[in-house]
Amino acid sequence: MTHPFRLPFRLIVFDFDGTLVDSLRFIVIAFSRAFEDQGFPAPEPEAIRRIVGLRLETAAARLLPDPDDVETAGRVAAAYRVAFQDMRARDLVDEPLYPGARATLALLNRPEVSLGIATGKSRRGLVFSLARHDLSGLFVTLQTADDGPGKPHPEILHRAMSEVGAEPGETVVIGDTSYDMEMAANAGVRALGVAWGYHGAEELRASGAAQIVESFPDLPSSLAALT
Repeated sequence: MTHPFRLPFRLIVFDFDGTLVDSLRFIVIAFSRAFEDQGFPAPEPEAIRRIVGLRLETAAARLLPDPDDVETAGRVAAAYRVAFQDMRARDLVDEPLYPGARATLALLNRPEVSLGIATGKSRRGLVFSLARHDLSGLFVTLQTADDGPGKPHPEILHRAMSEVGAEPGETVVIGDTSYDMEMAANAGVRALGVAWGYHGAEELRASGAAQIVESFPDLPSSLAALT
């Protein structure tokens, strides 16, 4: 197949929640149940939206009255996992792909380009969601909260590059939060922010986004122009 444009990258790493799928509703429900289970009032949905993308224990700590209470954050995180797994077991979780995501991923899936994911989600949750959307075979590297320190630490991005043999200059991150942009910057990697996720465009730019992509169909040309 002949492509109308050349991609200047060997590895394209996507965030998951807020970038490929819209999972906010169920993240809010699970955190609300987890906090109530531990005797706390449910956090405001806006506060929960702000922490999507962080490792679960880190996210829970930021939502607590005392963010340094590591023990309580661990209990909240455990309760969150139980709540989310319960919703999944009852087939209540619907994490739709954003419009244009599937077609754009197919366009970017080329022999000379590796697609990957770096997410704050657990590996179990990510594998479940990819299978649900019939995307399991598309990504050659999956980096999750189980694989190292969470964003914005660059370790999972370093692992992704190592797995496919890509250098920082050959790698780009696509994400919707400042944590994605900061992770990319910490790894010496370029990043594009997306306008449809959980952090605003100005925050993404301030965190290092080279540009903001307004819709999935715009992503290939934005990548091609990123030199």
